[in-house]
Amino acid sequence: MNWLTNLFFGTGIAHSIFVLALAIAIGIYLGVKLKIKGISLGITWILFCAIACSHFGMTLDPLVESFAKDIGLILFVYSIGLQVGPSFFSSFGHGGMKLNLLAASIVLLGCVTAYVIHVVSGVDIATMTGVLFGAVTNTPGLGAAQQAYQDTMGVSNPDIASGYAMAYPLGVVGIIFSLLLIRWIFRIKLEKEEEKVQTEKGEEQHIKTIDMLLTNPQVEGIRVRDLKLLTHVNLVVTRIMNSEGSEFMPDADTVLHVGDRVRFVGDEKNERTVLLLGETEDVVWEEKEKDVHLVNRHIFVTRRKYNGKRIGDLKVREAFQITISRVRRAGVELLATSDLRLQIGDRLTVVGEAEAVERVAQSFGNSTKKLDAPNLASLFFGVMLGVTLGSLPLMLPGLSQPFKFGLAGGSLIVAILMGAFGPKYHMVTYTTSSANLMIREIGISLFLAAVGFGAGKSFIPTLLGGGYMWIGYGALITLLPLLIIGIIGRKWMKFDYFTLMGLIAGSTTDPPALAYATSQSSANDRAAVAYSTVYPLTMFLRVLTGQLMILLFI
Repeated sequence: MNWLTNLFFGTGIAHSIFVLALAIAIGIYLGVKLKIKGISLGITWILFCAIACSHFGMTLDPLVESFAKDIGLILFVYSIGLQVGPSFFSSFGHGGMKLNLLAASIVLLGCVTAYVIHVVSGVDIATMTGVLFGAVTNTPGLGAAQQAYQDTMGVSNPDIASGYAMAYPLGVVGIIFSLLLIRWIFRIKLEKEEEKVQTEKGEEQHIKTIDMLLTNPQVEGIRVRDLKLLTHVNLVVTRIMNSEGSEFMPDADTVLHVGDRVRFVGDEKNERTVLLLGETEDVVWEEKEKDVHLVNRHIFVTRRKYNGKRIGDLKVREAFQITISRVRRAGVELLATSDLRLQIGDRLTVVGEAEAVERVAQSFGNSTKKLDAPNLASLFFGVMLGVTLGSLPLMLPGLSQPFKFGLAGGSLIVAILMGAFGPKYHMVTYTTSSANLMIREIGISLFLAAVGFGAGKSFIPTLLGGGYMWIGYGALITLLPLLIIGIIGRKWMKFDYFTLMGLIAGSTTDPPALAYATSQSSANDRAAVAYSTVYPLTMFLRVLTGQLMILLFI
């Protein structure tokens, strides 16, 4: 039985892989099974399982531990960057600036609170940085802090991971508790808040199809391409029926006349503007056997040559006699304007004759099998660029050591930029949500397990030696920033409660808090919208501040 003993408590690569897999498997199982009133620590159980394994004598080969931690962190933050990249810069528009400003304030207040506790309590800044990221349940920040410490001091510091582990459980609970406190402070009743949201003006608008009879004399003789000059809004014309009853699909040069019946596709918020052109009416679009047979069909962009191309440059009306009315990307429906750039994975809504639609489907690819395969070339190319950027030393005023973005920061920045601008330069960055999730979960599992094994030997002695105080410090770091910004957002910025919950969950990048927030309302998605609006910037700031806390105050 020596072989079994060696497998659990021996040395070597086989032993390291075995105990690494053991801690991950048990941690994931506990994350699924152990819940208290619906709240679970989720995948973070891997960290505690690895700490327990290390405490009882199971160790990792130092090289395996270092590699698992670094490659796990890179894969995790890179997959997050690809996910948030397309929406990173657009999140600052459409009212997102205020939400992102509040989220950034939460990040800053958390750092200030941690620094003040460090000064008052005497706990070293490295440990307090670990407590900070445990309190806000942010693992990439932990990884960035650990790497910055190792780059600066030349050795690792297990107390960073210990502080994170002690503060994390109460951090998960504390974030949800802050939501309940805000609700109690302002005496918020969910039913009334729901009614208020439903009656508010400026709710999210959607793309809408409008059939109408043109009656405005100003449209007489103008071309379809010139409609924007008249209405000052983006419209897509998909069908026209002239005064004689002939139905056809227009192109950009089609001339409009009073008496034409037209189908517009545009943003719902612009419906009143469109009504200036005529009167809405129910039009029966005929499919005459001797005329045209117009059909609607969804097709997918799967050919590389269309990646990054503007719809207007493709001239699909002239080439295929079809109209692209809508584009669905990552769950969001977009109006197919001429300046919209296509990406691999886009789902197009196409209108035209059946044969023409079939031809354009073949041209665009429309092969869902191609979308099932992850694009590993761009993944590893991006990782290479991320490591390069992360290793680049930068001299900044006030820092005694060169600043580096690190493996986490470099990978995150490159992934965001590739996700946002890759298609513009014909780079295929599309990854299925399942593939992205798989890469992310493998990465975070390896990282948490490696961190746990590194901190396991000193965890219990640290806890008994006064480390239990770190739990209280973490609670302060969790609650104070969230309550301060929550009160400001509610009292002075007049955000509804559902948006505030999404803001708080997003500013801590905490999925359990988002799950709780979305469960409070089934009639609106404001919590999820606010979460996704602040998540990209928050994740970037957490990684950046994780390094700065070490570099500035160590």
